[in-house]
Amino acid sequence: VTENRSDLEDLHLYATPREQRFRRFASLEFEGQLYMTPYDFIQAVTSDEPKHAKKWRSLSKQELNQILMETPPVWKGSSKLFRNLNEKGVISYTEYLFLLCILTKPHAGFRIAFNMFDTDGNEMVDKKEFLVLQEIFRKKNEKREKRGDEEKRAMLHLQLYGYHTSTNSVLKTEGEDLVPRSYWDTLRRSTSQALFSDLAERADDISSSLSDTTLLVHFFGKKGKAELNFEDFYRFMDNLQTEVLEIEFLSYSNGMNTISEEDFAHILLRYTNVENTSSYLENMRCSIPEEKGITFEEFRSFFQFLNNLEDFAIAMQMYNFASRSIGQDEFKRAVYVATGVKLSPHLVNTVFKIFDVDRDDQLSYKEFIGIMKDRLNRGFRGYKPIQRYTTFKSCVRKELYSR
Repeated sequence: VTENRSDLEDLHLYATPREQRFRRFASLEFEGQLYMTPYDFIQAVTSDEPKHAKKWRSLSKQELNQILMETPPVWKGSSKLFRNLNEKGVISYTEYLFLLCILTKPHAGFRIAFNMFDTDGNEMVDKKEFLVLQEIFRKKNEKREKRGDEEKRAMLHLQLYGYHTSTNSVLKTEGEDLVPRSYWDTLRRSTSQALFSDLAERADDISSSLSDTTLLVHFFGKKGKAELNFEDFYRFMDNLQTEVLEIEFLSYSNGMNTISEEDFAHILLRYTNVENTSSYLENMRCSIPEEKGITFEEFRSFFQFLNNLEDFAIAMQMYNFASRSIGQDEFKRAVYVATGVKLSPHLVNTVFKIFDVDRDDQLSYKEFIGIMKDRLNRGFRGYKPIQRYTTFKSCVRKELYSR
């Protein structure tokens, strides 16, 4: 990899934003394919840029086997799994996309996610079924490729997936008007449309050409013969969401039990399309003169709610159709009815102070839902670097995001 570094860097021009981000944070290479470590993944979803310039380190077969031998089984998983593994793990590009999907899904959707993989309906997922996601995500990606750069795309494909594109597809080809909007929709739609026998046959081809990863060994054992039940699958997804939230919270709390309301605003706005956040910060500072702080329980409950944003948006849309804004009491009730999550009065008040820019103590659909939909795209869109200023006046004067 290092010998052809300049040639491989050229591939960045042919990569999608998601591929570019993976390549930028990945630090390992094995037999031409790039991998993230668990540490790389955490950095990719909590930081704007890698802390250090990445140089892909080539793994030997012996080093890879040693990493996989030390991978814990799924029943030993915890909300510190990725932090404990640190650099001792390998995550492929398609697994990176899958893990990003998990971070934005509500707990109620975990059963649906499990059933997507359980294509033969036996209440268990085996390695062969799980490997289907390799092909599904690859097919979604192919729709974004441009003509005229087949050679470069083929090199990039080999680097990301570990094998060349096959002309045979396990998915039915349909009109472009049926292309799903997201990778999660792709997974859901494609799994239901494909025949299990075709998927299994393709998974055998994929498995024979790919190396095992930390996730595959964690789920299915070192021999790949174990099966994954829903309870273990649910626990893994819940633990991952909790771990990323803990890391984000701790990065701002400095060892304290709370983060400031301003830091909470920074975290909410950092992945959105808001070009000038100074008005939001100014509004919040004027409205909350005395800092009380946001606890981790409040922080986690808000993001659990945010993962249910689509259901909540229906309730908000009703107010929008009636040309009505929504107050704090109505907001709390709508959140609980739509998502089952109870938000504390202080958290709701803080959210209002951040997004109620016109200061009428009402929250409109435009003021909240539109911005939070951007927030749910964390990791799937280009990041905008955030700058933190030491004085309030500097926050007002300058934009915290640059395009």
